[in-house]
Amino acid sequence: MNHTNEFVRSKQPYDAIVVGAGASGLYALYHLQKRGYNAMLIEAGDGVAGTWYWNRYPGLRVDVESVEYSYAFDDDLQQEWEWSERYAAQPELERYFNHVADRFDLRPSILLSRRVTAAQFDEASGRWNVETDRGETFDAQYCIMATGLLSAPKDVNFPGLDEFKGVTAHTARWPEEGIDFAGKKVAVIGTGSSGIQVIPIVAETAEHLTVFQRTPAFAVPLRNCVPPEGYFEEVKANYAEWRRREKYASFGGWVAVNYKPVDLTTTSALAVSEEERLALYEDRWESGGLAFYNVYPDIFGDRAANDTLAEFLREKTRTRIDDPAIADILIPNDYPVMMRRLSAETNYYETFNRDNVTLVDVRATPIQSFTPIGLQTTEQEYDFDIAIFATGFDAMSGALVRIDIRGRDGQALTDHWSDEIRTTFGMMASGFPNMFYISGPGSPAPLFQPVLFCEDQMTWLTSLFSHMKTQGKTVVDPTPEFEETWIQECDRALDVTLFNETPSWYVGGNIEGKSGRGLIYFGGIHPYREWISKCASNDYAGFALQ
Repeated sequence: MNHTNEFVRSKQPYDAIVVGAGASGLYALYHLQKRGYNAMLIEAGDGVAGTWYWNRYPGLRVDVESVEYSYAFDDDLQQEWEWSERYAAQPELERYFNHVADRFDLRPSILLSRRVTAAQFDEASGRWNVETDRGETFDAQYCIMATGLLSAPKDVNFPGLDEFKGVTAHTARWPEEGIDFAGKKVAVIGTGSSGIQVIPIVAETAEHLTVFQRTPAFAVPLRNCVPPEGYFEEVKANYAEWRRREKYASFGGWVAVNYKPVDLTTTSALAVSEEERLALYEDRWESGGLAFYNVYPDIFGDRAANDTLAEFLREKTRTRIDDPAIADILIPNDYPVMMRRLSAETNYYETFNRDNVTLVDVRATPIQSFTPIGLQTTEQEYDFDIAIFATGFDAMSGALVRIDIRGRDGQALTDHWSDEIRTTFGMMASGFPNMFYISGPGSPAPLFQPVLFCEDQMTWLTSLFSHMKTQGKTVVDPTPEFEETWIQECDRALDVTLFNETPSWYVGGNIEGKSGRGLIYFGGIHPYREWISKCASNDYAGFALQ
């Protein structure tokens, strides 16, 4: 595409601008164009795939089975794509989303290598002006933010970091040329999901690896492999039933356990015998991955029920670690299981049995500062050549507040969210008409498979657009009163769970000063669907149309 054509594009009006070319953004663009909307997608990266474009660190792969972590909207797509592993690695996932962009001829409507820096709602026209870092301004009736729930890396601001003479990298912004660890002393800071994946890979070739852990994680074996012969074909032959179960009979949008689809257990963990309970836990353990999410529902709200699973995982993990003192550091004992996202790993705990790996508990000996040759804790200085930051993300709202978004009367979104996140259904904020969030803050997105969730949300949104058209309306805005209703529902849903007992990214606990109120809807996908369906059937009561 030449510069002239790009300039012309920036001058024409659009029905919708989509921001972000990950799973949600690609589907949003497809879904809008399929229904006749003139839509354009803007992406900061040089390629599509979102998470699987930006994250490239060694060991990265999905923790939901490949056959489930994929679109359901087109059966021909489901049938033709061939996965090579049970859990696809980053390169294969990037290829998949590029295939989707090509298959549905989306590329002519995607502008790459331009970051959206600002968006301003124009009261007179009822439209959005969307600006990029190239000085372009795009005009659209609807602005759909598919910026990702884990796409804004947490700022790395350790004292003295600018004095460090070695190589630094963040797992979320891995250098394209890669990093050679052979013969090097390496530090990994952070043991969340990214750290848990990268640590075993680094340890294989590094001269020495030092892992700095603040909060231990519950982690379970991924058990990745090439599945048994015929498995992929069997899933494809029964995809309709798999998708039905994923959407309507699961906790998180995945149902595979030991290569078979299972429904969510509905009994209490405390209502069955210990023998029956342990048998279910063993089955999930042997299956691998995130199968533990499809166990007893009271795991998420009853501490006694939760303790049954937490203790099972502690015992299983302890058998994998040779040194009991190291096990005591690596195994969580002060928060409920799955209130931080359960991590799926390959040889993570065994890595700490290696002679070339050191574990540092920074809760016991906090990091004071970086030095020219490494970093200093309260106990000693550690030297290394390479520092890898697996320090996580400013989840849900982070990517949005890094854009200068201004709604009615020039109000900044950052001001609207200064004390707490306020949305309606996690899709809109009052005072910011015609702007929509896919997998946004205030939605259940972190608790449900995002590739499927975006299909639900876009179907609801285009139904809203059709309703507006029939009513002769061009602008929609949730009322402040209905937004407050949703915030109270988010509060209610959180209060009946154990999530608020753990300062995780789910509740903003990893970002200083960030409120967890309204950040995620913890009621689950099924009550969420009931809310949005009831709203639609009631002529979108709670939304002001003009």
